[in-house]
Amino acid sequence: MLRIRFSLLAFLILLIAAISSLLSATSSWAETSAGAALQAAIAGPQRSEANKARDKYRHPLETLSFFGIQPDMTVVEIWPGNGWYTEILAPFLKDHGRLYEALGGGAGAKNFQDKLKADPAIYGAVIVTALQPPDQTEIAPAGTADMIVTFRNVHDWLPHGNTLDYFKVFYRALKPGGILGITDHRADPSQPQDPNAKNGYVRQDYMIRLAEQAGFKLTGTSEINANPKDPRNQPVWNLPPTLRLGQTDRAKYLAIGESDRMTLKFTKPATARGD
Repeated sequence: MLRIRFSLLAFLILLIAAISSLLSATSSWAETSAGAALQAAIAGPQRSEANKARDKYRHPLETLSFFGIQPDMTVVEIWPGNGWYTEILAPFLKDHGRLYEALGGGAGAKNFQDKLKADPAIYGAVIVTALQPPDQTEIAPAGTADMIVTFRNVHDWLPHGNTLDYFKVFYRALKPGGILGITDHRADPSQPQDPNAKNGYVRQDYMIRLAEQAGFKLTGTSEINANPKDPRNQPVWNLPPTLRLGQTDRAKYLAIGESDRMTLKFTKPATARGD
């Protein structure tokens, strides 16, 4: 028991140090014009109050600044869901950059497109594409994207056995030197990786290997979206915001908060290999 407590204390000390370092870097970046524009997008009226309430778990300013986003970039967001990050990316990029939204199909894709059509002042410049390997893979013209971001999606691809195909699509769309930013639910590294990620968690080392197999180089990791209170021994959907079990153990899961998440930054090498 003493050893476990010491390990947790050591983890917390390292986590606090990592977050302090990142916050210092973020503070400097936030003082730039790009940082001010991103803060304005995060605070903007186009965002729902429910989405803003999740900033304490998703840390959009810190996450996007860690990835190195700039307002003149061409950015591809992968499988945007209900558009949580789109509400930030679209106004941030609309004047000087370009935003592609690569949808995964189904009813969610229609709902997302309806959201875009309902507010053309914010979303009128967004370019919608589709990503469903092997048939739909043209998320942006090859070699044109400065950055691709995907938030809590990779675990959904593992059960289908084609996850590497997605990473190859990202590699092809990015410019040499382009950035791939990933956040996802982080599995307990002491447990073997379930190849189907049935509980929704992915080991960080496994995620890194997937990206490296496609040709990417890991250029940074961040603990900004870490949650040491998450035991990672339950299906991730039991936690907020899904709370799949309804009232069963609701107080326990609310006390944990949203999942422990890895935040990884990869780069397509400037001297990229042939696709």
